[in-house]
Amino acid sequence: MSQAPLLRPSREEAEDAIRTLLRWAGEDPSREGLLDTPGRVVRSYEEFFAGYGEDPSSILSRTFSEVDDYDEIVLLRDIRFESHCEHHMVPIIGVAHVAYLPSKRVVGISKLARVVDAFSRRLQIQERLTAQIANTINDVLQPHGVAVILEAGHQCMTTRGVHRPGVSMVTSRMLGVFRTNSDTRRELMSMLNRPSVATAHL
Repeated sequence: MSQAPLLRPSREEAEDAIRTLLRWAGEDPSREGLLDTPGRVVRSYEEFFAGYGEDPSSILSRTFSEVDDYDEIVLLRDIRFESHCEHHMVPIIGVAHVAYLPSKRVVGISKLARVVDAFSRRLQIQERLTAQIANTINDVLQPHGVAVILEAGHQCMTTRGVHRPGVSMVTSRMLGVFRTNSDTRRELMSMLNRPSVATAHL
């Protein structure tokens, strides 16, 4: 049974909701410093959650076949991402490493970063985010294998609750040869452990 489409509140209703939260927190929304806060928060939400308006599969639709039979690992590492925990709506900030072993076609590397952005700019849990990125690349490009590794800090754990700053969470999703072939997986890990050339030249 398909879900009915969600009715999106108006901008005015969203701003009124922020005023309600400000009052609930003990503040006065009519105070000079807070007059423009509801509008600012709504505009920031449009950026934080822009991924709901993107189709990650379409981002990967343009591929290239003229690669001179390249059939080794393609790895884009240290892709910074910013997401929000769906349980507490506080930031998840980290890096993604995305690799695939092409079958016949490759995709522009910026598209891999855009897929990470499209899924991360939503309310998320890290496990699902990892799987969504890997599954989409696998479904669209149909490579020999896909590997996605995310490492992130969760402010729902560092700024509230157990208050454990400095803790990071690592998740991975291995598909195809990255799951079935230990040599391919070791090659990927070796590539990830090398010093970053990009960082060295900053």
